[in-house]
Amino acid sequence: MAELPVSIPHAGVISCVEMHTSGEPTRIVYAGHPQLTGTLLEQRAEAKAKYDHIRRRLNWEPRGHFDMYGAILRPETELTATGKAHIGVLFTTNDGYSTMCGHATIALGRLLVDSDERIFAQRSKLEYDPESQTTQVKLHAPCGLLDVTVPTLKDGRRSDPSRPVSFTSVPSFATGISVNIPIGPEYQWPELRGRHSVTADFSYGGAFFCLISLGELGFSGRLNQVDLAKTNIATKKLKAAIVANPDLQSLFQHPIEGDLSFLYGVMIVDQQLGQPSSDSDSAETGLYYFSGQQIDRSPTGSGVAARVALAYAKDPNFTTKRTYHSLVSHAMTTKSNNGGFIGTVVQKVEADHPFPVVLVEVKGSAYYTGFSQYVVEDSDPLGDDGFIFEKLSAPLTS
Repeated sequence: MAELPVSIPHAGVISCVEMHTSGEPTRIVYAGHPQLTGTLLEQRAEAKAKYDHIRRRLNWEPRGHFDMYGAILRPETELTATGKAHIGVLFTTNDGYSTMCGHATIALGRLLVDSDERIFAQRSKLEYDPESQTTQVKLHAPCGLLDVTVPTLKDGRRSDPSRPVSFTSVPSFATGISVNIPIGPEYQWPELRGRHSVTADFSYGGAFFCLISLGELGFSGRLNQVDLAKTNIATKKLKAAIVANPDLQSLFQHPIEGDLSFLYGVMIVDQQLGQPSSDSDSAETGLYYFSGQQIDRSPTGSGVAARVALAYAKDPNFTTKRTYHSLVSHAMTTKSNNGGFIGTVVQKVEADHPFPVVLVEVKGSAYYTGFSQYVVEDSDPLGDDGFIFEKLSAPLTS
């Protein structure tokens, strides 16, 4: 049991490393979570069925907040058993367990290189390349195997925060281009102004995305000028309209794993906003509402893979390096610092699919913000759980 600075009767300690990637937090659980067994997807199902109170305890108030994001290290999976992966991970959101997370993968790359065997049993198996001064980590995510390249200092033991981490995505692909989405009366939002449909794209980058422009949603101006409360309503209603429409279900059906077949969220894309980094050719900015309508502060790594795959599907000659911003990374960009992610196609994958399937390199930077231990005191009336403040008061219904 981890040592605490005070002596109190409590349930077991959960120990975490706190990091952020372009402002998006990742609370990484490395000790104290109950044992999970089976394949990684089976462990994900077990965590949902038996231990979801722990996700709520760590992600929700009073220890977290509505937009908190988490990761749970899983030392043993079917891929670590065969030597294909060094370690596995489960990702947690405000309403469940996601299948892929790019910003957390970037953070995990640094943490795993910086860790010793107490946190990461296979640390000694990581290969350091002195020529490029990078270390390779093979990370097993619920969506598949990720190759993570971590810049490393000359000693080979510590990550180099001055250079970005990169990872190669799982096979990524568009599933629908310029799809007409009917918006029935129960899903209307004010900015539609009487329109009964919108047009959007759909793509997969480890999770399924709906991608739509600000103007198509009925908003004017640039993405950094919108009323976030109003775009929250619009994207929530749009997602509900999509999920409820049986004719649109094929847009978020994974060809192999049923557990991956769900629409993760809606991203609003502004292709006119954003500053390219020094080693990219263009830029765009996205605002992503995902899971239970939490907002991603980062440019969304899996969303970058999905957007690159979509751009390639629209134009097979798309080989440019593009900077992908969030509202946070756009706001923090200066001449000497660019907090966006860079995405580029690295390989086309031969597959039986209506649109091209590609592997995408996603590059970004993550930083440590703290180290934490969480307990539940025996007499705490909240118990072994948490709460979302916004959901404590529900409107009356007739």
